[in-house]
Amino acid sequence: MRNILVAIDLSNVTDAMISLAMSIAIPTKAKIWIVHVAAPDPDFVGFKVGPEYVREQRADTLREEHVAIQGMADRLKEQGCDAEALLVQGPTTDTILEISDRIAADLIIMGSHGRSALFRAFVGSVSEQVLRESRSPVMIVPSPDRG
Repeated sequence: MRNILVAIDLSNVTDAMISLAMSIAIPTKAKIWIVHVAAPDPDFVGFKVGPEYVREQRADTLREEHVAIQGMADRLKEQGCDAEALLVQGPTTDTILEISDRIAADLIIMGSHGRSALFRAFVGSVSEQVLRESRSPVMIVPSPDRG
């Protein structure tokens, strides 16, 4: 195993996903790629650019997310793992699959929030879409709040 992609959304399942990736990466000497797909900028999806304070708030959010994922990668490095943090914008499923292909991921680790079947029927699930379309094995980590 060479590359493990951990697709995080900075939710309560993130720590469990990172721990699992580390438990696999250390004995196999794999690199962990922590990937967070941020929502696209509003003008990317067809909205006009809003007031300056909206753009500043969006930039602040992206900076905070970048600092968070970079901190995760730094902690993994301190524990002996090769790790890289990527913050990218775009459609979530497509972006995860593109990065997986680009880094030749041997495994994708994702979280599941355990939403209802009705929610999935109308909105879909990123984990389910990646599971269906990925060329790499996908491991789903359940949310600790399930139950």
